[in-house]
Formats: sequence, C-alpha cells, structure tokens
Amino acid sequence: MRLFILTATAVLLLLQVSATQAARRAALDGGWNPINDLSDPYVGEIADFAVKTHNDEAKTGLVLEKVVKGETQVVSGTNYRLVIEVKDGADTKSFEAVVFDKPWEHVRSLTSFEPVQGNV
Repeated sequence: MRLFILTATAVLLLLQVSATQAARRAALDGGWNPINDLSDPYVGEIADFAVKTHNDEAKTGLVLEKVVKGETQVVSGTNYRLVIEVKDGADTKSFEAVVFDKPWEHVRSLTSFEPVQGNV
C-alpha cells in the first residue's frame, strides 16, 4: 500500500511539473500574455511612443490619458498590444495600438493603431 501511495504521489508530481513546463513553453511560443502592471513606466513609454508615432503619421494631436489594457507577445523581440485612452480635443477615445520593441537593437515600430468600438 505504501508503494502505491509513493508511486501515485510521484506520478502527480511529474504531471504537475510537465503542465508547468507546457505553460511556460506556450508563453514563449508566441502567445499573448496579460501585462499585470499597466502603470509600469516601460509600458507608459511604449504607449507614449504609439501615440506620438500615430500623431506624426496621421497629423493628429491625440494626447495619451491612460493604458486601459495590455498584453505582450514574445517574438524576435516583444509585441505590445495596448488599449489606450486618448484625448482628441474635448473627446475621449479608445485605440488599440500594437508596438514591436527590440531594445537590444534599438528597434521600435508602431505596427497598428486602430479605434476601439464599445466598451473595453
């Protein structure tokens, strides 16, 4: 009986370790993962970059208010998918911005900047 309990415990431990490793691989294999701290200064820097680049390209004057939601995706750098609120004159609008960032090569680019309809 003791051997059975030890064997069952070992199997459960092995399954737990295997599941944890699979979850880590999924996170590293290009899946989107939530950003836990939206107030992180680096996330703010990415959001500022997105708004400034969009303003330069579209000749607009949007002003970043806050990051509402964010996710990252590990690729050959990191994609940041942020839902942000901006001021457009007196109006508040929401956009989803995707920024590719590869700081070790000093590469950062705005991939998309699209309006968000409805509630975020």
